[in-house]
Amino acid sequence: LIKADDTTILMDVGFNKKKEHPSPLLANMEKLGVSIGDIDMIYISHAHLDHLGGMKEMKDRTFSFSQGKVEVGAIPVHTPVEITPSAFNPGPVVKTATTPGVIKPGIINMGVIPRYLFLMGMTMEQSLAVNVKGKGIVLIVGCGHQTIERIVERAKTLFSEPIYAVIGGLHFPLKGGRGNIGPINLQYIVGSDSPPWKGISEKDLGSAIGALKAADPKLVRLSPHDSSDWSLEKFRQALGDRFDIIKAGKEIRV
Repeated sequence: LIKADDTTILMDVGFNKKKEHPSPLLANMEKLGVSIGDIDMIYISHAHLDHLGGMKEMKDRTFSFSQGKVEVGAIPVHTPVEITPSAFNPGPVVKTATTPGVIKPGIINMGVIPRYLFLMGMTMEQSLAVNVKGKGIVLIVGCGHQTIERIVERAKTLFSEPIYAVIGGLHFPLKGGRGNIGPINLQYIVGSDSPPWKGISEKDLGSAIGALKAADPKLVRLSPHDSSDWSLEKFRQALGDRFDIIKAGKEIRV
């Protein structure tokens, strides 16, 4: 959930693995005292199952807040590919765009940066940027499949202001992962543009760390969703006090 001035943005709708109603998303929103009516817009980073609500949603190119009826008004949904609201929440109005553009004053859709992923095919992922007065650009990333190097390069072409913060997920399930099926680290296999016998490497991680250090943000907050504890520790060692791990429900104030 992103709050900037008088605008509240829900970025992605999560993964309702058990097909529950209310979903984990709605349950967490209730704990935080946030209602659907508080949301001004939705921003879908990319059309993977864990960002659209589930496997069925990914297959059907739709998205669901929950596996039951949710009353949602005609709020805009900014997507990188053509998708539709599910029958559970038919109200939102989808606005698909692949190129950079201003969503609200100071809030910018950075546009799609495509990347082919093994088994997943071409992944069209977009990131959000918020221009914070007196500080600089806050980059908000979904899974970072497009790589942080390319996101930073895109930011440099769009903004003259410095990158103040990087917040979100990067895909580095090295030496462990969160999506194992038995002994198989599924995230390692599907999150790379290389075949599984090559996969994501420590060299790739080093390149990402180098790009972040070169961008020199004052604050970096990364999610453990797609990155292993080992990888996150490497980021911590490289970035020091600027780095911390994102936790559900914990506020990050810029």
